[in-house]
Amino acid sequence: MSLDPNDFKTLALRREGPVLHVTLNRPEVRNAMSLAMVRELRAVLAQAELTQGRGDGEAVRVLVLRGAGGHFCSGGDIKDMAAARARLAEDLDAIAHTNAAFGELCVAYANTPLALITVLQGTVMGGGFGLACVSDVAIADDSVVFRLPETGLGLVPAQVGPFLVERIGYAETKRLAVTGAKVESQEAMRLRLVHEVHDEDALDWAVGRFVQQILACAPGALAATKALLAKARFTPPAALVNEAAQMFSRAVMGPEGAEGTAAFIGKRQASWVPGDEAGTAEDSST
Repeated sequence: MSLDPNDFKTLALRREGPVLHVTLNRPEVRNAMSLAMVRELRAVLAQAELTQGRGDGEAVRVLVLRGAGGHFCSGGDIKDMAAARARLAEDLDAIAHTNAAFGELCVAYANTPLALITVLQGTVMGGGFGLACVSDVAIADDSVVFRLPETGLGLVPAQVGPFLVERIGYAETKRLAVTGAKVESQEAMRLRLVHEVHDEDALDWAVGRFVQQILACAPGALAATKALLAKARFTPPAALVNEAAQMFSRAVMGPEGAEGTAAFIGKRQASWVPGDEAGTAEDSST
């Protein structure tokens, strides 16, 4: 599968230079995440990552995820769960396998070397909640409502829970989970589920601003930084001193370090910074 928009049934894709805009495109069900959508999101990410290291200007450097029709994602598609129940006679772990697919999706996006921006509106649940938690930058409008209703339904927020702990901490996650809470925009800001809240008509401007900031960073250095920060979550700083020093040395001695230094001394933009056309506010028509 390529990054040809025609190859996808549950997603709408649009390239804007080094930026790939991916829209969850099942508005009739508030972008409920079917297993087909999970597979397509995994395929999009894999194909975007394959473009890394290309010197022809075709590399994807930023992914922007959003939902069509005023909602990000209303959680898993109930039809897939019903299908999993129907397979229990032949596969006792059918429901677990279905649920694990959402966690594996979030892990893949959490570990990507690409910059990941989520644009959050309306309902955010299930796998969509997980994607919001693993994004590097989360932007929302006033309509956003994060929902964690599982315990009230006799269920467990099995895949969302670990990513939520990582995002906002154990104490706040526990409070939200045991109360089956919903979180609206201002509380989401306070908890740092989202980084900024804007009026709907300013979302594209906010995305464009973050994209410009990201594209000013060297792609290799950005990927290495994300990897180091991910490791630092679970490793004492003292244990990372030597590894971090080696990483810094490789960056200084590498082509990005040489170009960045030369650009600074020459008072010019580095070669990885696109022209004025890149990083501009996106067209919200997808």
